[in-house]
Amino acid sequence: MPDATKTTAAEAVAETPVAAKVVDGGEASGKPRSLWGDAWRDLRRRPLFVISAALIVVLILVAAFPGLFTDANPESGDLQNHFLEKPNLGHFFQADWFGYDRQGRSIYARVIFGARNSIMVGLGVTILVTAFGGLVGMLAGYFGGFWDSLLSRIVDVFFGIPFLLGAMVVLNAFTDRTAMVIIGALAFLGWTQIARVMRGAVITTKHADYVMAAKALGAGTGRILFRHILPNALAPVIVVATISLGTYIVAESTLSFLGLGFGNDSFSWGSDISDALNDIRNNPHTLIFPAGMLSITVLAFIMMGDAVREALDPKLR
Repeated sequence: MPDATKTTAAEAVAETPVAAKVVDGGEASGKPRSLWGDAWRDLRRRPLFVISAALIVVLILVAAFPGLFTDANPESGDLQNHFLEKPNLGHFFQADWFGYDRQGRSIYARVIFGARNSIMVGLGVTILVTAFGGLVGMLAGYFGGFWDSLLSRIVDVFFGIPFLLGAMVVLNAFTDRTAMVIIGALAFLGWTQIARVMRGAVITTKHADYVMAAKALGAGTGRILFRHILPNALAPVIVVATISLGTYIVAESTLSFLGLGFGNDSFSWGSDISDALNDIRNNPHTLIFPAGMLSITVLAFIMMGDAVREALDPKLR
């Protein structure tokens, strides 16, 4: 007669899932979590992600609804009363909070309205390069052979063009540099990094067992690419795209600073920084606030990218 105090293997197996459901102090659903579920669970506990996400939400609100943050006219200047007037830091969110520039315009209003063009360019370029570069990299990595060689050589050609120098040449051909023109110029030259990252991820993923099983079951190429390979190869692309977004915002500001982006008739942190160079010694506030806003924006997206990278890479957890 077996000893009643001993637990059989079957009983142990039956009891194991109950204990396994308690994960990180909480009850799990019993279903295995995906990479994205684990990443989201990890991200919510990272102060770096919370801080950067809060900053990005505020910046997007500022870009989408600038009228909620100021009622001052960024184009209206009063040289008689506000010529290079110093900041009045006691008047929070008022027109004179950051002072006035050489044209008597409110720096605070220009910083608020300048967020729209910079963030719109950054998001627009990121979406285009992720879509196009991801597609090129996915096709090259999946089909291999001739197509991989052809697409990789095209990527190498574009990768060899200096990004800012090439953008300057392209934009110099346009007299009316609208947001769509700037987005198109930057996306035309900036998709190569995403293509390389996606290609490498697809080459690793296409040999997985679930892809082989899908082929054996007769799944079509489109279904295999977009239902099986893409979701599992997307993680490194998202990391690169998030970090690159800040780079595109810097690129737009640099081009505007050089006079090849948004002009004085539009609002851009880069053009405001350029206008402030002559007053940097005696009136540094004309430079500090637009440059500071640009730095905070870029830092927020870089912090977001670092947090996402750590959450999606199990080795860094």
